[in-house]
Amino acid sequence: MAISCLQPLFLLLLLRAFASLPTQAAARGGSDSSDDGDHRSFSRHLLEDKPHITEEMAHGYMSNTELETAIHTFGNRCSNVSRIYSIGKSVNDFPLWAIEISDKPRQREAEPAFKFIGNVHGDEPVGREVLMHLADWLCDNYLKDPLATLIVENMHLHILPTMNPDGFALRWRGNANKIDLNRDFPDQFFSVNNDINYRQPETRAIMNWVKQEHFTASASLHGGALVANYPWDGTRDTSKRYYGCPDDKTFRHMASVYSESHYNMSLSKEFEGGITNGAFWYPIYGGMQDWNYIHGGCFELTLEISDTKWPKAVELPIIWEHNRMSMLNLLASLIKSGVHGRMFAADTGRPIPGSVMIKGINSKVRASRAFGDYHRIIVPGEKYEVMASMEGFQPKSTHIVLEQEAVSLDFILEPDRADGQMKLLYNDNGGCPCGNSKMFHVQEAHLWLYLLVVCVLLTLYLVFKRKGASKLLTYKYSPRRSVAV
Repeated sequence: MAISCLQPLFLLLLLRAFASLPTQAAARGGSDSSDDGDHRSFSRHLLEDKPHITEEMAHGYMSNTELETAIHTFGNRCSNVSRIYSIGKSVNDFPLWAIEISDKPRQREAEPAFKFIGNVHGDEPVGREVLMHLADWLCDNYLKDPLATLIVENMHLHILPTMNPDGFALRWRGNANKIDLNRDFPDQFFSVNNDINYRQPETRAIMNWVKQEHFTASASLHGGALVANYPWDGTRDTSKRYYGCPDDKTFRHMASVYSESHYNMSLSKEFEGGITNGAFWYPIYGGMQDWNYIHGGCFELTLEISDTKWPKAVELPIIWEHNRMSMLNLLASLIKSGVHGRMFAADTGRPIPGSVMIKGINSKVRASRAFGDYHRIIVPGEKYEVMASMEGFQPKSTHIVLEQEAVSLDFILEPDRADGQMKLLYNDNGGCPCGNSKMFHVQEAHLWLYLLVVCVLLTLYLVFKRKGASKLLTYKYSPRRSVAV
C-alpha cells in the first residue's frame, strides 16, 4: 500500500526535476553549435601590419577626449531630440558613448530603430567624424528640412561614433589587445570563437546593446574602399565566392539605396553598382554584420566610405557631403518602405512578441515585447505573403502588394486551444504567470491534496475488495491517453 501511494509522488518529483533542467536555444542561421575547444587564434589576431600614421595625418581629427566632449556638447545643445548614454567600456576603460536621436529619445515607441557604428578598426577613423556631422545635421535641420523631420519623428536613430577608441589612440587596426573587432563575433560556420571568455569588451558591449534595443537595421562605417558590403561575409567551405543570405535580394536593395545616393560610389569600376557580397569580395569570419542578422534580426551593411583609410582632415567635410544623402536615404527607406505593424492577442487585446516571415524567405523578424511592433524590410514593387506566428496562438497569413510606399499590417492572433488550453498566458506585465512562485505553490498544494485523497480512496477500495473476493487479482499497468481539459 505504501508503495502504491509513493509511486505517483515519485513520478511528480521526477517530472519537476526534468522541468527544471535548462533548455538549449538554437540561433537562427547557425550551423553547428558545438565547440571544438581550440581557441588559439582563428581569424582573431591581426596581421602584424605597422601602420605609418604620422602626427600630420592625425592633425585635425578629434582625439578621444575631444570626441567625448563633442558628444556631450551635442547632447546639451540638442537635448530636445537626443539622449547620451554609454553601452560599455573599452579595454583601456574608455566609455563607448552613444547618441540616440528621436523626437522622444527617452521613450520606447512602436517605431523602427537604426544604429550607425564608426571606427570599428582603429586605423579607419573617418566614421567618427562623419557620424558627428550626421548628428549635427539632423539636430540643426529638424522641423526645417522634410527629410530630417521624417527621420527624427518616425524612428529611433542610435549613433556610436567610435567602437574602438583604444585602437584609434594607438593608431592601429585592432583594439588595445590587438584583436580585430570585426573578427571577434560568434560565427555561424566556425564555433572556435564562440567562447565568451575569448571575446573583447567592445564586442560584448555591442552584443548586449543589440539584446537591449530592438534594432531593425544598422550599418558600420569603414575606410579603405568605396563600396556597400552585405551578407554573407563568409562561406561554409571558406572559398571566395558569392554566398547570399536568405534576404539577399533585400540586402542588395539596401546596399543599392546607399550606393546610388552617393556622389560616386555607384560609378565604381571595381564593384558593379558600388555594392558587393562580402564572401565574393573576400571571406571573413566572426564579422559583426552576419552576427547582427543571425542573432539580432538586424539587417546590417558594412559601408566602406573612403578610398583612403586615414585621409587628411581637410577632406572630411567633402567625404561627409558625398555620404550625406546616402545616409539619410538609407534611414528614410526604413520608414517609407517595407511592411510594418503590430501583433495582438485576440482574447486580451494585448501586444505579443511574435514572429513575422515572408513566404519563400527563410528568416524571421521578431516583434518587440513592449509593443508587439515589427518592421520588415523587403524590396518594393513585388507581391508577398506575410505570415505571423507566436507560440500558443494560431498563425495567420495574408498577401500584400508592396509598391513604393510602406504597408501597414497588424495581426490579431487567436489563442490556440487545440489541446484544450492555451500554451501561453500573459499577466498584466506581459509575462508568463508560471513564473509566479505564489501561484505555483498554490497549485502544488492542491496537487498534493488530490494525491492524498487518491491514496485514501485506494486504501479503502483495496480493504473492501480484499473482504469481498477470494483472492486479489494481479494489478496490470495500462498507459493512459492524454485527455484535453
